[in-house]
Amino acid sequence: MFERLKQKFREFTKSIEKKVQEVKTVVTEGEVILDSKDLEEPLEELEFALLESDVALPVAESIIEAVRNELIGRRKKLLKSTEVVVRDALREALLKTLFPYEFDFDEFVERCEKPVRIVFVGVNGTGKTTTIAKVAKRLLDNGYSVVLACADTFRAGAAEQLETHARNLGVKLIKHQYGADPAAVVYDAVEYARAHRRDVVLADTAGRMHTNINLMEQLRKICRVNSPHLKIFVDEAVAGNDAVERATRFNDAIGIDATILTKLDADPKGGAAISIAYVTGKPIIFVGTGQGYDDLQKFDAAWLIERILG
Repeated sequence: MFERLKQKFREFTKSIEKKVQEVKTVVTEGEVILDSKDLEEPLEELEFALLESDVALPVAESIIEAVRNELIGRRKKLLKSTEVVVRDALREALLKTLFPYEFDFDEFVERCEKPVRIVFVGVNGTGKTTTIAKVAKRLLDNGYSVVLACADTFRAGAAEQLETHARNLGVKLIKHQYGADPAAVVYDAVEYARAHRRDVVLADTAGRMHTNINLMEQLRKICRVNSPHLKIFVDEAVAGNDAVERATRFNDAIGIDATILTKLDADPKGGAAISIAYVTGKPIIFVGTGQGYDDLQKFDAAWLIERILG
């Protein structure tokens, strides 16, 4: 009993010392120490802002919890509002999520061995083929020669769609017959590029549902046979919560290197960017803002964060 009383006394003493230190901090340094109660309301408001912007619920909860853990115990100036401190911490966390490391597509292409091999993946209807045409136009404008590879031998009309873009842009298209091995198409495109000294090969793969095991295995084979320098995941800015599962499945299957978001002009929120970047740990490099070949812009993480947080 005596030992228990001593333990309780020690705990009481520590609690008093903590309170004394907090009062001393306020009086002498003009600061307070944040605790969970201080953070509860502003964090709830900011979590709601993330959800309103179509950030997936599990992602929003994880980011908010990380910010909470970072701020508990931090000192704050008396005259600075807790809301501002929390908002600044969330802004920093989102920036790290959307821009996990330095990656510049143009610089990568310039330094990479030629021909640069880039494979584009994603589900049906996200604008992947049009995005490839936009990337080809950007490369052409920067002085590179481009070969397109129609590795979508699964969908009727896929070759014709890419062929139209190739004709409009004046670039070479490599295609095989319907039902052919897509890995062989990309291989032939790379060999053509080597023989004719072309700089970049852009491979359009079949838009496949992330749950289709056979098509995902086919995608693994394309990457295994051709060892692409970049594997780019393409999805819509309006994907919402679906973006998390799709990005996770493709990343687990082939290990994507970057993401391009389409239809940002049609989405006033853009939370899919945060969800995708969070679950993959890879950067968003471009966003599509229209149907024209020039409607491709470098992704601006700071701009998106300000649009979400104000």
